Amino acid sequence: MFDLVTAKAEHGDYRLSFELIASFGDGTDVKARFIDWLNVRFGYQKETVRGRTDCDTLRIPVYRQVQTLDPGCANFAFDGHLMYHIFDRLVTFDESLGRIVPGIAHAWSSDPTGTEWTFYLRKGVHFHDGRELTSEDVVFTFERLRQPGVPNSWMMRSLSRVEALGPRTVRFSLSRPNRIFDRFLCAAAASILPLALCGLGEAYWRLPVGTGAFRLVTLSPHRIELSANTAYYLGRPFLDVVDIVIMPEDCRERSTIGMPSVMRAPDAEHEDDGLDPAMDWQALARLCNGCTMLTWNTNKQGWQQNDAFRKAVRAMLDPVAMQADLGGERALPAYCIRPEDSLKYIAKSASESQIREALRTSGYGGETLRLVVHEKYEPDGNWIAARLGMYGVRIELFIADWKQSVDPAVVASGDFTVSGIVLAEDEVCEIDLYEHEACMTSAYLNATLKAWIVERIDRALAAYSAEERRSHMREIENRLREECYLVFLHHRRLSTQMHPSVRGASFSPQGWIDFKQIWLEKVV
Repeated sequence: MFDLVTAKAEHGDYRLSFELIASFGDGTDVKARFIDWLNVRFGYQKETVRGRTDCDTLRIPVYRQVQTLDPGCANFAFDGHLMYHIFDRLVTFDESLGRIVPGIAHAWSSDPTGTEWTFYLRKGVHFHDGRELTSEDVVFTFERLRQPGVPNSWMMRSLSRVEALGPRTVRFSLSRPNRIFDRFLCAAAASILPLALCGLGEAYWRLPVGTGAFRLVTLSPHRIELSANTAYYLGRPFLDVVDIVIMPEDCRERSTIGMPSVMRAPDAEHEDDGLDPAMDWQALARLCNGCTMLTWNTNKQGWQQNDAFRKAVRAMLDPVAMQADLGGERALPAYCIRPEDSLKYIAKSASESQIREALRTSGYGGETLRLVVHEKYEPDGNWIAARLGMYGVRIELFIADWKQSVDPAVVASGDFTVSGIVLAEDEVCEIDLYEHEACMTSAYLNATLKAWIVERIDRALAAYSAEERRSHMREIENRLREECYLVFLHHRRLSTQMHPSVRGASFSPQGWIDFKQIWLEKVV
């Protein structure tokens, strides 16, 4: 049976391999042997793909399915990461330079009021189906994005008009100032789509085409294959193929980033190079720009409406204790959204007697609260439930799978939740936390609180300086923390190890490995 499942996997049918193991593998070691076999194949390989020899292939395991490749619905980091490779945007934020650089647009400008923005498109940018991109594609993209009911339509809520001034010039007119509108257009949600979705309607999303560095070849619940766009206007990727294997949840490694814990080189299983991965391989690590946090559902009646109760719960949930108990990728206790702010924050701890007195003062009488968490936060949910239980707070813990985690009824049923934010586009993603229709934090904000937040956001967008803008956004964060609508928990560490032959690897803004720059120094 082992030979059968490996043969199916070698032909790309990972789904059938896992189905065979599930149906006939009980009581055998086939599953363990198959996972070991797969682990050797993960990383950088030189393979023959569709008759092409010597293809540089990166194969990685992922423990979640794609929720959507529609930029208008982008919400999860993995989906956004794929969008960044399949599609392109008018402009891009270069993290290493700390500034916005050209993308599909080679130049752009705004008027002094920050309400009119003009973008000038490159010539010779082609979609993967060969059609050249024009201003009509850009107009279509943003008219579609601004439609009511599109989760990311908040990004265009000040857009009065978008128009083509010619085949390669587009003008955006805004109803109020947004001095970082170009930063908005760096986001995955602003990825440029082909006019009328190539005339395919919703069928387009079965295998969407973009202008990005990779074209989508295979999209299934069990496998995603990307192939290099050899005519990419910003330079062909070094990789030929990216093969993403959607692994069953029970095969998960202790990692949530887009890479196995060890990044192998071609034929590493046959090569005795004398290198110890723990000692001699390259380590790639960084703190994730964002945090994991608890959010109370202020749209539901219950103890979460009680200020004193929320503050008592915050005192129970010591981020230092959580990090010490759970460890793993939880690298730093969180007191703010950004890790650099948490490092400067002076935290106040409460004694057990103070916590019990705060809970007694709140009037809590032993009622059960429902904690809804996505399955990837199950350890965090268990820790929170146990911690609150120590003080007599009763918790019903509901672990939601990927489908349930986006079900409005499941989301609304929670009294509180645990979720994470990755600031892939920094300020834009911070605003997204409060305005995205499908974001759990946004969904849990009551109308009064959200109106107050949106007013501060508009002030921030109209600000002339980054310092003034940051001040308005910090006012929002401070209120939500001090009134305990949010309880910050921890900041994640992203890490992987690579064979010395693998070059150019770096983390994307979404916290996954960027596929565009990876290459192999050593020819095996």
